[in-house]
Formats: sequence, structure tokens, C-alpha cells
Amino acid sequence: MTTPFLRPALRRSLAQIHRVAAVRPGDAGEEVAGVFAEVEREFGMPAPPIWLHAAAPEVLAASWVMLRETLVAGGRVDRATKEAVAAAVSAANACPYCVEVHGTALAAMLPGAVAPGTARAAAEERADWFRSDGDQRRTPDDGPPFPAQAAPELVGVAVTFHYLNRMVNLFLAQSPLPAGLPPAARSAARAVLGRLMRRSARLAPPAGTSLDLLPAAPLPGDLRWAESTPSIAGAFARAAAAIGVAGARSVPEGVRALVADRLTGWDGRPPGISRAWVEDAVSALPGDQRAAGRLALLTAQASYQVDDGVVAEFRGDRPGDTALIELTSWAALTAARELGARLGARMPKAVDG
Repeated sequence: MTTPFLRPALRRSLAQIHRVAAVRPGDAGEEVAGVFAEVEREFGMPAPPIWLHAAAPEVLAASWVMLRETLVAGGRVDRATKEAVAAAVSAANACPYCVEVHGTALAAMLPGAVAPGTARAAAEERADWFRSDGDQRRTPDDGPPFPAQAAPELVGVAVTFHYLNRMVNLFLAQSPLPAGLPPAARSAARAVLGRLMRRSARLAPPAGTSLDLLPAAPLPGDLRWAESTPSIAGAFARAAAAIGVAGARSVPEGVRALVADRLTGWDGRPPGISRAWVEDAVSALPGDQRAAGRLALLTAQASYQVDDGVVAEFRGDRPGDTALIELTSWAALTAARELGARLGARMPKAVDG
């Protein structure tokens, strides 16, 4: 899928992973290496937003299963529309890395100006519906600009990127391209990335084949928006179970309760410019849980506010990368599920057939 020139550059992009160790394929265990190989085969290139999870193999698999079954696999919705949703959600979450990747992919798949009546305009209109939930530009009674049968795929893309944006903000640089590139080289590299994404989109592998990476699990009630598409339902049921187990292992019970309470009814709006809100919230926790609570709440509600000090404080009690990935992935998915449930509540019920 990648050119001989670009493959080394894409592999070097793993150096942009920070705060956790980047695991290279040759150094990975069998379970992690298997996910890496599937990502490269079906996404067409290394994917640092997935590979950053390598310290927690079940969470790594969960992140890929969600991305693969929503964005990558073939289905009712064209890939360009899904890329538009990914870019729109990423912009709402202040995730410049994902905006650049998926905005570049969209531009490569549907080049040209966004003019009325064009495929690009239609994709942007569908994407705008997902962006609008947080800023209330539409009322809850506004119907989506796509058929109900498409909802599981598109809500699935939105939930996946609400999750991935948070992890990317914590563990990746602000751009997938090497730092320091002059403007002409940056433009050329972005064009190559767009061509690779467009070529990858043509593969559209069959839905459901990644589900065996994780054990089957029941679909939680807040993910009912997925139930009419078995591959999407299976992906989120399995991922939620795997990340839930990881959270139970690495997130103190009091922190899980605090995050759940803070997220109930949350519409995705940033809680504040400063971090005073998080200090007020964690003051109710025992002292030995406040570092975990601070990191979990920031990951869930303002991932762009996480800095090295917040991570270092958490590592003071829980050294190693596994606990860090497990806590942040649990917080990120908990927030994504809440926002997905809001979207699902606005969807008309799909009719089979």
C-alpha cells in the first residue's frame, strides 16, 4: 500500500508518540504484533493513534476494532462521508492531528471547492450534524441529513473519534507530518498522505472480520444506537467490555464514580478555560486518588489541557505505561459513550431491510 519512499517515513512517525513508549512491530509480542499487522494491511499504513495503545494489548485491540468496523470496513456509507464526520468531530474536540489526517483524506477523496450540489457539500452537511450536537446550532427535533440505516456507521465513526481524539491529544504530536518541514515539503507530504488514504479507502474490507480479536460481549444500553448493524454492535460491545475491564483494574472506584457523575447529561462543551473546575471536582476524593481523578476528568472533558505534570503526578503512584493507557482509555471511552448516547437519542429508528 505504501511507496518504498514513504514507508520509512511512516514508520518514523511512531517517534511522535510521547508519554508512553512506542512499541515497534519487531519488538512486539504476538498479540500486539497481530493487531499491528492487521492495521497496516487494512488501513494501508501504520496508525500511531492505534499503536500508542500497545502497552495494554486488549485496549489496543479495542481501539482498532472500533476504528476498523466504523471507518475502514465497507458498509452502507461511503468512506468520504465517514472521513468528513471524523474531521468534524476532531475539530470539535480540538485535535489538530486527527483534523489534518482526516481532512486531508476527505480532500483527496472529494477534491475541489465545497460548492452546492457537490458530493463534498453533501458529505460536509452530514458531518456538520455531528458537529452541531455540542454547540446546539440545531434543535433536538432536527432530523439527520442521512437515512436511519446509515446511523450506526456514522454515529459509530463519531463515537470512535470522540475516543481517539482524547487519546491522540494526550499521546501524539499535533501533526502526523515530521516537525520542521518547510512549507513546500509539507504540502507535498500532505498530498502523498491524501493519496495513500484514498487508495486505502478503495479496499473497503468486509465488515465484521476484526471482531474475533476480542471476546463476544452483550451490548450495553447506552450503545443501542448500534444494534441494527451487527458488525458495529459487536465492535462496540467487545470494545466496551475490554476497556471496562481495564478501567476496573487501573481506575479507582471513587474516580470512576466521579467521572460518571460529571459526564451524566454532558453535552461536550469545554468545562472552562482554566483547570479550576477539575481541582474543585477532585477535592471530594481521598488524597491518594486525586492524581488519578485529575487525569481521568481532564481526559474525558478537556484532553487538550493535560500536561506532563498531570501525567507525572499519576505515574508517581502508578508507574509504567499499562496503567496510564488503561485509565485514559477508560475515561476517553466513557466520555465518547455519553456523547454517542446523545447522538443516538436524536436518531429515528432504523427499519430492517
